[in-house]
Amino acid sequence: MKNKIKKICCIGAGYVGGPTMAVIAKYSPDIQINVVDTNEKRISQWNKKDLTLLPIYEPGLDQIIEKTRGINLHFSSEVNKNIEQADMIFISVNTPTKTKGLGAGQASDLKWVEACARQVASFAKGHTIIVEKSTLPVRTAEVIKNILEGSKSKKSSEEKDIKSFEVLSNPEFLSEGTAIRDLEKPDRVLIGGENTNAIEALSQIYLNWVPKEKILQTNIWSSELAKLTANAFLAQRISSINSIGALCEATGADVREVARAIGTDSRIGAKFLDSGPGFGGSCFKKDILNLVYLSKYFGLPEVAKFWEGVVDLNNWHQKRISELIVKKLFGTISGKKIVILGFAFKANTNDTRESSAIQICKDLIQEGALLYIHDPKVISEQICNDLNASLIKEGESKDKGNYWFRVDDITSSLKDADAVLILTEWDDYSDINWDLASKIMRHPAWVFDARSIVDSKKILASDLNFWRIGDGSII
Repeated sequence: MKNKIKKICCIGAGYVGGPTMAVIAKYSPDIQINVVDTNEKRISQWNKKDLTLLPIYEPGLDQIIEKTRGINLHFSSEVNKNIEQADMIFISVNTPTKTKGLGAGQASDLKWVEACARQVASFAKGHTIIVEKSTLPVRTAEVIKNILEGSKSKKSSEEKDIKSFEVLSNPEFLSEGTAIRDLEKPDRVLIGGENTNAIEALSQIYLNWVPKEKILQTNIWSSELAKLTANAFLAQRISSINSIGALCEATGADVREVARAIGTDSRIGAKFLDSGPGFGGSCFKKDILNLVYLSKYFGLPEVAKFWEGVVDLNNWHQKRISELIVKKLFGTISGKKIVILGFAFKANTNDTRESSAIQICKDLIQEGALLYIHDPKVISEQICNDLNASLIKEGESKDKGNYWFRVDDITSSLKDADAVLILTEWDDYSDINWDLASKIMRHPAWVFDARSIVDSKKILASDLNFWRIGDGSII
């Protein structure tokens, strides 16, 4: 078969590149895979002997790393060297929303993608297949192709073969917290491209563990747009159910019962109908805003307005939760102690990107609250970066301003707390002893459950006030 892949280079050792290459390495022992990144600290973490110190927490990832690392899976900061040796190169770098210039606040910033393309153009040898793994706007492949085309006719005196490239789109459809399961048993693998041989080469890798009928082939533009659209549709469902949750609270209905009723409709389905503090993660908001920008760019303002509304509702919903807490605590939370349970955007990940907890915590701090933040996987440094604040030093006066602590023990953090706010659905939070909590909290004390994971009867029986998202039946 043409284009038999022996060496893969993945540029980007983040949430997509690391787990994806680990799973490919597991099922393709005959392929040597090098994950490269200019962030030497991250590469060092991937190479640590202690697997609990990997830069990414995903259930099952450490087990795969243990079996493949140093055998056919390698992590390195030698980017150019590994580009030069690769038959296939995955681009898995970050594509954040632009903060300035044309399209600021909506369009994706492709500077890292362009930098990768130029690096590949300079150092790749012979025929190389380039695979877009990052979430990209439609027609990004055209940008990559143009950069590569400018170099393929150049040949050093030592090279016998002229450079040639094929570009494929192979978007990831991973849900953080279940990424390994999603990779090993995907709903579909989407490959967009023009060259049959290149598509076949990538397909053959996935066929090592993915059934043939689940590998879908499209043109490259459809593949790029499909990823943005999938994330937009999922985010839309979250905003939709959260809007109904607010209506449930006002009318006495229970959003869980409503979701169960509509979820049995085969045309709707039950997934992504759990009301919560709002969508987060690296993709949903970014991809919707990208759709908004593209719609405006192509002269479709009505389409742009529709998708913009999904983000606006998510922002409103987060604000609604923080405002509700202030109202329930007698209209002021200045100087009051609030325990925050969960800072990651969802359970089973240490990722905080666009986490609802960030904005909600900022709002509470702005109102003067003293926050005690617990999360089993998110470290203090990350919380500090997200909140743009500093930890209180031992013995420092709390009168100097609005502060927050990161805590490791949930029970001790509840002492003299005015309220508890659950923002991430970690299992530990559903097993809290609320009788004990009630005895050490400052009354009248509140529990705010934004994830619907605690037993309302146990909390109410413990002489605690209780609010659960989307539940108008609780008095």
